[in-house]
Amino acid sequence: MTEGLGYPWREPPAAGEAIEVAEGVLWFRLPLPMRLDHVNVYALDDGDGWTLIDAGMSTPESLAIWETILAGPLKGKPVRRVFLTHHHPDHVGLAGWFQERGAELVATRTAWLLARMLVLDQEELPSAAQVSWWRKCGMAPDILARRERERPFNFSDCVWPMPVGFRRIREGETISIGGRDWDIHVGNGHAPEHATLWSRSDNLVLAGDQILSTISSNIGVYATEPEADPVGEWLESCERLAEIAQTDHLVLGGHKLPFTGLPFRMAQLIDNHHGALNRLHAHLAEPKSAGDCFPPLFKRSIGEAEYGLALVEAMAHCLHLWHEGRAERSTREDGAWIWTAI
Repeated sequence: MTEGLGYPWREPPAAGEAIEVAEGVLWFRLPLPMRLDHVNVYALDDGDGWTLIDAGMSTPESLAIWETILAGPLKGKPVRRVFLTHHHPDHVGLAGWFQERGAELVATRTAWLLARMLVLDQEELPSAAQVSWWRKCGMAPDILARRERERPFNFSDCVWPMPVGFRRIREGETISIGGRDWDIHVGNGHAPEHATLWSRSDNLVLAGDQILSTISSNIGVYATEPEADPVGEWLESCERLAEIAQTDHLVLGGHKLPFTGLPFRMAQLIDNHHGALNRLHAHLAEPKSAGDCFPPLFKRSIGEAEYGLALVEAMAHCLHLWHEGRAERSTREDGAWIWTAI
């Protein structure tokens, strides 16, 4: 037990191997080519087949591991469904591969639409709208100059082509998976319409990235919706989910280790963001761009690998203060939005 959290398993499963975390519920871990170097996926036994909770990123290494899993821990039984918690590539990446093999995709409408749209949107250079957005964020000039000339990240780089067709799920519905009935609760902030599953018969919560044990999910604003307020949506989601959290819930998240102590963790997630917003408000006593706001939000050095995610998260927090009426916005000559505390 650490600060109110319990960890029933101290080590994750090895590549291609499974840990049974509850009857008929297998936990797998797949690699990611980034600083957060793994994603958790789960398989639930439906008797004549399996339902996967997320599918990992589309990489040759993950595909090879899935082939090992299918022949080994999944005992050669087919994957009949993939339940998608949210649209990010480390979760949706191989969903289309399983669909091509006969699986049904189950997702919220927004998650599916975003994944389908992004996998079809391919660019060799950043669009003018994207470059303008980076300027609004106050991206460092040297990084901006380099990124303007580079091929940007494309969703299709690590997401398998997605066939047309999915089964929609919504807040408040119930779905039967692996011999259990699960209540669907939808969160926001990290990703629009992020689905979580709460078992009615035991203490399991399949949380995706909406609830993680030791890291806070990235909350960013992007050029697609430049005045969004995902921080406000995140806080609303955390407060709503905290009302149904129980100490003995076993939370199976998309990263890190499964854990118990969910009420403590929900309070921690809420308090951490309020604390960050208060530090940011004090930091904005003098006008600053989002790119100047890393110190009060992250309290650590931000390297090149994390810079993009840090920038959109800083922008999200500045925008939340603006939406709340705690900061005002102006535009600098170079196009950056400048924030000042009120």
